[in-house]
Amino acid sequence: MSRAAILWSLLALQGICCAYFLLDTTWDLLWPSSINRFADSDTLEALVTIALFFGLAFTGNELRQILMRQDKLEDQIKVASGAFNDVMETRFSSWSLTSAEREVAILAIKGFSIAEMANLRDTKQGTIKAQCASIYKKADVTGRLQLLSIFLDDLMADNLINPASHHTVKDGI
Repeated sequence: MSRAAILWSLLALQGICCAYFLLDTTWDLLWPSSINRFADSDTLEALVTIALFFGLAFTGNELRQILMRQDKLEDQIKVASGAFNDVMETRFSSWSLTSAEREVAILAIKGFSIAEMANLRDTKQGTIKAQCASIYKKADVTGRLQLLSIFLDDLMADNLINPASHHTVKDGI
């Protein structure tokens, strides 16, 4: 059972308890029993019922907000993972990278060393260094970390997710 299902089940149980206390308090107020009862206990039951009702409303609202936030974060992860290739291609095109430079840039972003890139591409380290220098120049950065930061900045931008596509509290969800 998922965490959300457990939370909704507990919320439903809390609602059933609230309904029971509400009915019991109403019954006691409308048809007092002949048994000697303290009026204070009815007042206490009414106060507990009111507190339980407000707790139920608050818990339900918080649960709904948490689940909406979780959905939004999952959407952002999906968009970011799918958008990364699009962001890279857009940047690579705007920088006019050759196909070899694109491959080297991807390996550099993945964190491969110069030697590893040379082995993977079956070329000399000097060639990889020259290609990296060309990439950095075209991207107007000084090194690998700045190159990576360009893509991270693009992915962390707020415009990846269209806020209008998400449900809000006003939508009744």
